Amino acid sequence: MTEAARAPLHLIKLCVGADGVEDLIAWQRDPRALGPDGVPRHFTRMWPRRAAELLAGGSLYWVFRGTVLARQRILRLDPVEGADGIRRCGIVLDPSITRTAPQPRSAFQGWRYLQPQDAPRDLAAARPGDDTLPPELDAALAEIGLR
Repeated sequence: MTEAARAPLHLIKLCVGADGVEDLIAWQRDPRALGPDGVPRHFTRMWPRRAAELLAGGSLYWVFRGTVLARQRILRLDPVEGADGIRRCGIVLDPSITRTAPQPRSAFQGWRYLQPQDAPRDLAAARPGDDTLPPELDAALAEIGLR
């Protein structure tokens, strides 16, 4: 089996209503964002067809105002039925949020699959000093191909 065949698949999603990673952190501290096990989750109407690949170490990459800035590892997918009787997918997320190198992303609805080779690198794995630039400047540099 090749390395590419073993690489986990990721999801990418707009973080609606949040201006940055700090907003996401604040939201996920709110009890409304936590499941009965105290772990954050995000609800979506569609169930991923490639769930096994996501659960093999995939992450949910968050887009803030047109730029990917963070990710969270996907722990599991829980079926959830709303008060309206509609079955939804609860994407259960690792509580720790990993900041990523900014990567511009056009707007889209819902979520999309993200191939490992297309995912931005973690800032912790980046060069020393990469995380000291203001996010707007870092995103602008990424957009013109300098990051």
